[in-house]
Amino acid sequence: MVIELFLGFIFYNYYKIEEEHLSEQLFLEMKNYSFSFEGERFEMDIVPKDNSSKLYELYFDEKNLYILTPFLEENSSLAILYPIESYHQELTTIQQRLLLQFLLLSFISGVLSLLFSLYALSPLKESMRLLEEFIKDIIHDLNTPITSILINLKMMERNEETLSIEQSAKTISMLHKNLDVYLRNKQLALEEVALNESIMEQVDFFKPLYNHLEWRIKLEACIISSNRPALNRILYNLLSNACKYNTSNGFIEILATKESLTISNSSHGVQHPKRVFYRFYKESERGLGIGLHIVEKLCHELKITKEFTVKEKIVSVTLTF
Repeated sequence: MVIELFLGFIFYNYYKIEEEHLSEQLFLEMKNYSFSFEGERFEMDIVPKDNSSKLYELYFDEKNLYILTPFLEENSSLAILYPIESYHQELTTIQQRLLLQFLLLSFISGVLSLLFSLYALSPLKESMRLLEEFIKDIIHDLNTPITSILINLKMMERNEETLSIEQSAKTISMLHKNLDVYLRNKQLALEEVALNESIMEQVDFFKPLYNHLEWRIKLEACIISSNRPALNRILYNLLSNACKYNTSNGFIEILATKESLTISNSSHGVQHPKRVFYRFYKESERGLGIGLHIVEKLCHELKITKEFTVKEKIVSVTLTF
């Protein structure tokens, strides 16, 4: 609407300029005609001299445009006439031409505005789509452990052994903590953390769930300055990805020294290694797409250097403290 008003203002002013230009052009042509009398565009008439009218000035009346020029008789003037109807026809031609240009520019501006709007709204549309998928994935990921808890509760009523209630509850707790880290910005307080103990705490959680994998663990006892909950988030998400995206007869290898930690795993390959830490990025239907993004965020806050490599379908993440 604003663009249309702006174009209308421009074309209205341009029309007034064209109207003035037409009047000046006719005046010059009538003046030249008064010297040569060549052509059939104008008419002539002898009129009584009027002292209030100036010579070689353009005048309008109900029938003609005209100028007055000197004549042999002292009490008369020669009028060069141009029909007012012909003048209005020329103005109509100008109006039609400008209207066509206005409509064309309006159409072009409308198309450009639409394209720009689509371009400007595409990130919002994509964000809405990702948010919808995000919510669906949360529901899906929470559904499995909740269902397991309900089934095992029924088993308890029948006095049958329950094997996975604790693991399912821990999974829900881990998902909740991941979302809490993702949605909130908290200042991380540093403390002394036994790295090998934090690693084994996470290994003890995942190993029973993925006992079909070969676990290769080599740890050196070391104390680092870090934030324990944040470090646990990092370890949990790295091991979670290493387990979920592993092969059927794969392995998990964890090597920790006083300076670094490397977690490696067999995989089916990674299509876009440079994008794995992007928010909501995932290469399959599994997961929420925020685990490694949380790793990225927490490593930055804890000033931990990370390196992600893929070699012959073996994925490795190295953290340097």
